Amino acid sequence: MKKDKLKPMLFSVMKTYDGKKLATDVISGIIVAIIALPLSIALALASGVGPEQGIYTAIIAGFIISFLGGSRVQIAGPTAAFATIVAGIVAKSGMSGLALATVLAGAMLIIMGFLRLGSLIRFIPYTITTGFTAGIAVTIVIGQIKDFLGLTYPAGTVTIETTEKVEAVFNNFGTINTEALIVGAVCLAVLIIWPYISEMIPGSLIAVIVGIAMVKGLKMDVNTIGDLYSISNKLPQFHAPDFSFEMIKNVAPDAVTIAILAAIESLLSCVVADGMINSHHRSNMELIAQGAGNIGSALFGGIPATGAIARTAANIKNGGRTPIAGIVHSIVLVLVLVLLMPYAALIPMPTIAAILFMVAYNMCQWRTFVHLCKTAPKSDIVVLVVTFVLTVVFDLVVAIEIGMIIACVLFIKRMSDESVVSGWKYYDPEEDPDGVDLKEIPKHVRIYEISGPMFFGDADRLAGVHFKDFTKVIIFRMRGVPALDASAMHAMEQLYERCKEAEIQMVFSHVNEQPMKTMEKCGFVEKVGRENFRKHIDDAIEWASKMAD
Repeated sequence: MKKDKLKPMLFSVMKTYDGKKLATDVISGIIVAIIALPLSIALALASGVGPEQGIYTAIIAGFIISFLGGSRVQIAGPTAAFATIVAGIVAKSGMSGLALATVLAGAMLIIMGFLRLGSLIRFIPYTITTGFTAGIAVTIVIGQIKDFLGLTYPAGTVTIETTEKVEAVFNNFGTINTEALIVGAVCLAVLIIWPYISEMIPGSLIAVIVGIAMVKGLKMDVNTIGDLYSISNKLPQFHAPDFSFEMIKNVAPDAVTIAILAAIESLLSCVVADGMINSHHRSNMELIAQGAGNIGSALFGGIPATGAIARTAANIKNGGRTPIAGIVHSIVLVLVLVLLMPYAALIPMPTIAAILFMVAYNMCQWRTFVHLCKTAPKSDIVVLVVTFVLTVVFDLVVAIEIGMIIACVLFIKRMSDESVVSGWKYYDPEEDPDGVDLKEIPKHVRIYEISGPMFFGDADRLAGVHFKDFTKVIIFRMRGVPALDASAMHAMEQLYERCKEAEIQMVFSHVNEQPMKTMEKCGFVEKVGRENFRKHIDDAIEWASKMAD
């Protein structure tokens, strides 16, 4: 396999860059910026921060990740996957705690890239990524019900956890604002119908325009962003987080979560993009870029960022083929921030909720979820459902940790079930004429066939090896054993001691490379005798037959 370069893709594609590519990249970058504008604001509000924080993230992280990234077409910025995590960190540790957690996560991502851990993404089970993605989608929907219905909560109502949000919705359902519901429903209808009318202009932008027109034109009593948040069109400014030991200790678990999720989502986005443009990304360089982008975002007032599949797909669809498109997207957003940001105060909150409902729907993969529940093995369904439920009820940290533990335990169980240590059956040629083609085995020789990997999950199977009083040699046929771990090796040594005590010689047939290296390293080969390791079963049987002569 070709080694993954630690070289930004931008530097490679510029060798053949021309005016035609620049034109398509600029057009695509402008279109993606228009798409990113309402999404960045909506995701920032869902994350419990101000609307400008979402723009800052798309500008800073988007620019750095496109400049340094390992993908030709990746567009980065705030994503729905981080919304509930960020909201929880802000509620617990404030913006300073979020900035520190994001900087630490960025450092972890850079280290992961330099250690070339990009390929480890394939070890995250698909059921876990599907489960927590669907779970995040549900939490986003639950978090936006309040604004969509225009509910009013009493002062002091705590709505940090998802369960608390559900409880608050039920307790205050009587405060529903009909006008807010109408605005939200109309905007949601626009988002659903508009793609069938035109794909040139994003539906989210049309929904924003319709929402503002309804509230202002009809003088509806509906909260807007300006009613709840102060809007700033200032450029991002440098803010150093609190690097105290106590704060680092408090946010370290959150930093790990951000790093893992950023790695998973960005690399998954790269894989999807590769399939769309028939290319190949540099996973380790992408991790380094994600780390640098998140550090830059945190230091300039932004929130965690990662590759956004929807915006990346839009970039590809509109002709973007190099990182220049992502850089243009960030520059356009700077102009939008300075010139148009004050107008964001007019956007109704139900419109933001409707946009996030569509984001949640598009990310939930409900068809995939249902398909897995119908077709996957029971163990995979358990991992899928448990990860989904834990993401909704608790949080992503608990979901991934427990999901991975369950997945590993079930994998070990499955592999253990595949491992078999079975003795060959003996036939009397006179009583069983159908066995004439079977191998002729001397009476004093017993043969055991071992199949599957031998590891701690099934090392005790060797304890089931039995022998008769007249047994002088036991042959272990190991052609079906690809790997042998320390626990299985210990069990093999215990079996050797049993055989030695009974004056029985062990002979091995067709030991594969990894088990042989393990046996040599611990001195087992020399203990048994190198001459007792034979290449083929026939050779082993012939060798064992001579031992009785």
